[in-house]
Amino acid sequence: MRIGEVLKLTPKDINHRKLLLRDPKSGKEQEIIFIPQKVTDRLKEYIRAENISEDQRIFPICYGAARAVVKNAGAMVGIHLRPHDLRRHAATYASRSGVPFEIISKVILRHSHIATTQMYLGKISDCEAMRWIESIYA
Repeated sequence: MRIGEVLKLTPKDINHRKLLLRDPKSGKEQEIIFIPQKVTDRLKEYIRAENISEDQRIFPICYGAARAVVKNAGAMVGIHLRPHDLRRHAATYASRSGVPFEIISKVILRHSHIATTQMYLGKISDCEAMRWIESIYA
C-alpha cells in the first residue's frame, strides 16, 4: 500500500482479509486490497487495544510522522529507508519469489500500466540473472 492509503484507514475499512481504500491514487472511487489473515488479526487487536472507534483513523499521524517512523526503523538496522522503499521491496520480493508479473502489477501494486511496474522492479544484477538461468535450464 501507499503510505497515504495506510494513514486513511479506519476500522470500518477492514472486512475480513480485505481493506477498502477510499479515494485511492488511481482516481477510482474505491479499491480493494487483500491482506494476510495475520495482518487482519494484528490490526483488529491494535484497534481493540487502542479503543479506536469505527470512524477514527487507525493511525492518526501525518505523512511526515509516518516517514520519520520508517526512517528511524531503517536507522535501527543501519539502512536509509523511506516509506516508498517498502512498497518497492514488496514488489521485488514478490517478483523474486515467483509471483506472476500480472499479479504484482495489478493486485499488489495496483498499477494501471504494466510499464510502471517494470520501472519499479529495477535492474537485475548479473549474479541474479545467472542464478535464475541455472535454475531454469539446469
